[in-house]
Amino acid sequence: MIKELAARVQRIKPSPTLAVSARAEELISAGKNIISLSVGEPDFDTPDFIKEAAIKAIRDGMTKYTAVDGTAGLKKAIMNKFERDNKFKYEPTQILVSCGAKHSLYNLFAAILNQGDEVIIPAPYWVSYPDMAKLMDAVPVIVKADIEQNFKITPAQLDAAITSKTRLVILNSPSNPTGVAYTPDELKALGKVLAKYPNLIIASDDIYEHTLWDKNSFCNILMICPELYDRCVVVNGVSKAYAMTGWRIGYAAGPTKVIGAMKKIQSQSTSNPTSIAQAAAQAALNGDQSCITTMTNAYKDRHDYIVTALRNMPGVRVQPCDGTFYSFPSVEGVIEKATNINNDIDFAEYLLTEAGIAIVPGSAFGSPGYLRISYATSMEKIKDAMQRMHRAIENLLN
Repeated sequence: MIKELAARVQRIKPSPTLAVSARAEELISAGKNIISLSVGEPDFDTPDFIKEAAIKAIRDGMTKYTAVDGTAGLKKAIMNKFERDNKFKYEPTQILVSCGAKHSLYNLFAAILNQGDEVIIPAPYWVSYPDMAKLMDAVPVIVKADIEQNFKITPAQLDAAITSKTRLVILNSPSNPTGVAYTPDELKALGKVLAKYPNLIIASDDIYEHTLWDKNSFCNILMICPELYDRCVVVNGVSKAYAMTGWRIGYAAGPTKVIGAMKKIQSQSTSNPTSIAQAAAQAALNGDQSCITTMTNAYKDRHDYIVTALRNMPGVRVQPCDGTFYSFPSVEGVIEKATNINNDIDFAEYLLTEAGIAIVPGSAFGSPGYLRISYATSMEKIKDAMQRMHRAIENLLN
């Protein structure tokens, strides 16, 4: 019998978003009428031209191992994407293709973090950042930004969080879970702080780059502060923009030394991403980009409906989003007034059991008192869910 597991396993928790989704599926299987607003996954199908590229790859016999860091064709498509969309120039040795953007980030954490190193993570944060740091024996340093400052950290907060042990700073814009994006001026101000600390590495998580209402508004810190080129790793993927979550293709670009270390780690874990998925990703990046606009327009319509609905609910505050398919309302007003609800976790449980809505509590993202609502589902379900939520809050407060 196995008596002990590795200490690293004890330091982390399972993904709370996946846990909520699994609970919702269990209730649905049991015959309950549950609307899930928990999963960050486009409800659209992968566009046909991308599927056809994968089918052709299978028929052409592209079913063998590829280079660990990705096929030459996909890496070229990624380099072209960076030059086209971001005005970045990278060499093939500066690109690593992995099994999703999460895998790219994991490789980065594993490549640069030692025991006791500190990782600055703005909160609200994507749920996996702190646990990835802990897996590497590093220390997550959480910098909180609430709804009052539109969920964005200030230069003063960033400067105050940096110590001699700080190794990595993570920026995710547009953000999961808040849907907000930093402006060029805000990124420039953060960049001035980072310029003072030449030993820091910056990770720019751009997975929601194309899911923005204003197509001309995307910028990341490297676009605004090109002087950070030699110590910035840009992470992206095809999952969100092209509705390809299950294909598991992400990629990273950055300094050759860092990318080389990430490649070495990947060579001893997964090796290359799936050959067929790489062919599909290459087609996605090189092909007609109008599918992104179609999906984003639908998310914008859903966003507008949800924000209006939430603003009419007692005890709820919400900020409009810049993009993604998430809303992150504060329900602190509900929690304060409800006699049998002590926190956002209790409230999410109440909504699941009493209203049949699966929503992830804000505590999972480092922000107690909030909820993350995913609107990557049909407008019909969203309208039903918002009506249920409104009624459930009124029943709770009356």
